[in-house]
Amino acid sequence: MDFRLPEEARVWAGKVREFVDHDLIPFEVEAELNGGDLRPEIRQRQRQKALDFNLSGMDAPKQYGGLELSVVEQVAIYEQLGRVTNALGWCFSEAHKWMFEACSDDQINRYVVPILKGERHECYAITEAESGSDVDGLDATARQEGDHYILNGEKWFVTSANLADFAIFQARLEGGIHAGAHVLFFVDLDTAGIEVIDTPLFSHTFEAHHPTYRFRDVKVPVANRIGDEGAGMDYTRAWFRRERLMIAARSCGAAERLLEEVRVFANNRLSNGQAIAQYQLVQAMLADSATELWAARLMTYEAAQAHDRGEDLKRLHARCSMVKLYASEMVGRVADRCVQIFGGRGYMRENPAERFYREVRVDRIWEGTSEIQRLIIGGIFNKRGLDGLIGSTNT
Repeated sequence: MDFRLPEEARVWAGKVREFVDHDLIPFEVEAELNGGDLRPEIRQRQRQKALDFNLSGMDAPKQYGGLELSVVEQVAIYEQLGRVTNALGWCFSEAHKWMFEACSDDQINRYVVPILKGERHECYAITEAESGSDVDGLDATARQEGDHYILNGEKWFVTSANLADFAIFQARLEGGIHAGAHVLFFVDLDTAGIEVIDTPLFSHTFEAHHPTYRFRDVKVPVANRIGDEGAGMDYTRAWFRRERLMIAARSCGAAERLLEEVRVFANNRLSNGQAIAQYQLVQAMLADSATELWAARLMTYEAAQAHDRGEDLKRLHARCSMVKLYASEMVGRVADRCVQIFGGRGYMRENPAERFYREVRVDRIWEGTSEIQRLIIGGIFNKRGLDGLIGSTNT
């Protein structure tokens, strides 16, 4: 099987790599030492360049002004964005393909197209205190009253909400023929009844916060319901598949950056008269890290190619879980080894290895924990066999 990237993906990787190297990485330490914030003119310049590339529209249909890139091209972009710390790569919001499939023309005009133009910014209000990876266990409710729904619930870890002006809110329906089923809504964050009750601090130093919101009798029009009643989980699964694949891509980019940095250090750091790169124990850590990165990268791009080939949805779902599981755990091991090779320098916040060590840890938690990914993989394997997961050499 040929895993070489197509020319279009290599071009995108090159453009975004230059953007990362020249416009994002030089400001990592400034962001780290200032609570994740950069000077407004710098952040605006980064956002404008992302808009100039139309990164907000990489997954969006061309008829709406998007790029409609292949999944392989998008993975190539996100791999390069993964090379930067402090979430500086989160300088754009993104309109996903599923939104155009699920939303009405009115919703596309009011919410989705403005994302493409950089005029509006979204966040996802899905997770709850007792239903993290178990999205099906939501307590939030939506009850229809005439031409409106009444929303109630408490949402945790609403990533980037401090930078957003609307949320995608997931709840269970109360009453009606679809009672108990899931439903999604667009909710403007200035709507009456929405309250920020906590903004916890986390290990990473990001401009994007993860506050806790309470929705109390929040009134939203029926026109803000995304898709049909009861279809909410279908859209959430589509979002999860993409997010898991792109987490894997970012993990590969982070591991590459770590290995680039530590290789230079190990070849210049002298101990007992020779570069530490010559010591076999250091070489073993580098060898294991490079090998695992190669494996993760091959898995990630093959999963992306499977999407572009239009393979069976359940197999795609399994593969996204597999690559998210393997790549997120891989980059954690690579970061740990690189901190060890850097020694005391690796424990300094100005060192990218220290920042990655903190930042990549959450990739084994959000968008489904490693444990949840294993349950998904194991469940599909038990039902469909190995071919249902990864195919076989005969197909």
